[in-house]
Amino acid sequence: MSLAYCVICCRRLGTSMPSPKRRTYWRDIRNIIFTGSLILGGSLFLTYEILALKKSLTLDTQVVETEKMKSYIYVHTGSSDGRESHDTFSTVDVEAHECALWLLLRKSKSEDRTARLEAVREMSEAHRWHDYQYRTVAQACDPRTLIGLARSKDSDLRFFLPPPRLPPLKEDCSTDEELRQLLASLPQTELDECIQYFTSLALSESSQSLAAQKGGLWCFGGNGLPYAESFGEVPSATMEMFGLEAIIKHSEIPTHSDSIEANGGLQLLQRLYQLHKDYPKIQRSIMRVIGNMALNEHLHSAIVHSGWVSIMAEALKSQHIMEASHAARTLANLDRETVQEKYQDGVYVLHPQHRTSQPIKADVLFIHGLMGAAFKTWRQQDSEQVMIAKAWEDEDRYTTCWPKTWLARDCPALRIISVEYDTSLSDWRARCPMERKSIAFRSNELLRKLKAAGVGDRPVIWISHSMGGLLVKKMLLEASKKPEMSTVIKNTRGIIFYSVPHHGSRLAEYSVNIRYLLFPSLEVKELSKDSPALKALQDDFLEFAKDKKFQVLNFVETQPTTIGNMIRLHVVPEESADLGIGDLIPVDVNHLNICKPKKKDGFLYQRTLQFIRETLAKDLEN
Repeated sequence: MSLAYCVICCRRLGTSMPSPKRRTYWRDIRNIIFTGSLILGGSLFLTYEILALKKSLTLDTQVVETEKMKSYIYVHTGSSDGRESHDTFSTVDVEAHECALWLLLRKSKSEDRTARLEAVREMSEAHRWHDYQYRTVAQACDPRTLIGLARSKDSDLRFFLPPPRLPPLKEDCSTDEELRQLLASLPQTELDECIQYFTSLALSESSQSLAAQKGGLWCFGGNGLPYAESFGEVPSATMEMFGLEAIIKHSEIPTHSDSIEANGGLQLLQRLYQLHKDYPKIQRSIMRVIGNMALNEHLHSAIVHSGWVSIMAEALKSQHIMEASHAARTLANLDRETVQEKYQDGVYVLHPQHRTSQPIKADVLFIHGLMGAAFKTWRQQDSEQVMIAKAWEDEDRYTTCWPKTWLARDCPALRIISVEYDTSLSDWRARCPMERKSIAFRSNELLRKLKAAGVGDRPVIWISHSMGGLLVKKMLLEASKKPEMSTVIKNTRGIIFYSVPHHGSRLAEYSVNIRYLLFPSLEVKELSKDSPALKALQDDFLEFAKDKKFQVLNFVETQPTTIGNMIRLHVVPEESADLGIGDLIPVDVNHLNICKPKKKDGFLYQRTLQFIRETLAKDLEN
């Protein structure tokens, strides 16, 4: 039985096992399937990895430039204990030309003033940088460097970022209304009648109510001036000019400048500046305000961060002399790195207007007369006959200024300053009817401003036209009485008088109505031949000038001046223009053109240039 069982089991085992051939076939199938899956999976994996790697290596050039900009922002850090820490500098991932840029930035923050000035000069001379490099400096430099670049003649404007975005206007409020609100918010202390006058003109009936509620109503003579009746007929630009006239006066007072800044005045003025690109007079008035505010060093940071340096840098490159000169004054007042002087309202440097390595060895000062201004008085003589009234209406036509364009090139070692006193004496009508300032008052006012500008620290030549010569005489006499002004007398080398009425003018002989058309009556009275003040001024100065041995040159007109369509007047005759010392040279021109050379190689300019060179010969050689 056991044997039979074994046989059966063996048969069962034998029948359950496949044949060798069939076993090999299925094994091959399994191997093929496994190997194919492995190859296919590996191929898909490698393809995915290659595509992913390719995608990660595809670079957006715009992104590269953006990241390059971001990675090069230079941040000045301070230590946690409040002490000044040294800047760290790394050359990791920075190319050779980038190292030079960053070294310049670091150098511009050096404790060595000479190194800082050299860094700014090298930056201003960089004209082949990439656009992002200029932007890097614009974002990385400190205010001192930014101001230095703005005052550098050859600086690229890409060094200056656009001004920050201005805050939105208040709801239902125009710029005109915001200007009135700014005026209403300013202090009422230290106000003269002219500030009150211009403020009253600028405030409309609605804004007068607002000002009254805020305690800022400066209206005298009842509820308002008669001029308020015509407010509705005055264009917006004219209304804004009234407001700006008042703000200019306010900005001359340091505490009022603080209030202008605190009440958003820097941003509001910038908005007005941008809105009135076609109104140069408004833009210049705004620059006067910023220039006055820049006299206060604690306001420099606010002026810089509000974007005004960028605006002034562009204006300084303007071909219009008045615009460039206003910008130059503001930037000079901001530049405490190279400028010690302060240029108050009405004192303009015609040369040099930029930072320069040229040593300045002497000053030449230009003082205009009653019918003049700091720029238009000293323009080149008009090539065509222009009526006087037309000339005064369109002062923007006359921007060529021979002291800046001719004298600065012939005598680069001179600082050339042109002075402007209140324009109520420059127009046919008084701009501020309440203003009645004598020659004595104005001379003291100008003398104070010129002293702040450093006049007296180096040799000086005074050049004056018409009543400006009387102001020069009075200033020198007043300076001789003040110990702190002694250097002004000590360093005065000479004076040029263009048709100055030392002994009075025939203008005062005309009727009251015509006199008022030309000048405020007080000044006309002081020009009368029988004026005791004028005679005393002439006698005192003649003795004083002889004692000090001043060099003097006198020019006098020989032609009458056309006033309007009917009047021809010899304003200053030859006997009145004779000071009593120095050469007296008649010139075949009228009173207005006596100080306006027709050509650079003409007699009038060449004789003036000869006097300056001869009088300052020793000073310019040293």
